[in-house]
Amino acid sequence: MPELKRLHAGHAPAVLAFELANRAYFAASVSDRGDEFYDRFTDRYSALLAEQEAGICAFYVLVGEDGSVLGRFNLYDLKDGTAELGYRVAQHVAGRGVATATVRELCRLAAARHGLRTLRAGTSRENVASQKVLTKAGFVPVGPAGPADLGGKPGTWYQRDLTVQP
Repeated sequence: MPELKRLHAGHAPAVLAFELANRAYFAASVSDRGDEFYDRFTDRYSALLAEQEAGICAFYVLVGEDGSVLGRFNLYDLKDGTAELGYRVAQHVAGRGVATATVRELCRLAAARHGLRTLRAGTSRENVASQKVLTKAGFVPVGPAGPADLGGKPGTWYQRDLTVQP
């Protein structure tokens, strides 16, 4: 059974393997991270852990029974009871309800562990799978997301009130 775990230094090799194995798959629906991300992965990963330690963000990985990373689920810009949600799952588990179940679990953790009341998530118009995940997890569309918000693609902002169970 996959387990959602708080990101830590020991996850770095599995996270890098996940990102590399799914790079082309991710680039089809979200902006590619670019070669610099992979070239400077160790520095970037350390920076993420520092942001998490400072309480600015909270990063999670969905870890399979074999220790591999099946997905990344992140809460960005934690402030005043709100945060932005971002996530990505491995191609080989996509379409099986993994993202929806894990987003639901992260919503529970966001309220219980991080004291958040509201989550926002943006997705491009083309990313129908992400729109379905958000809707099934209790998010509702709240307005347009500009290309600057979504790596050059227009889309929609979704929001979920964590004080109300869907």
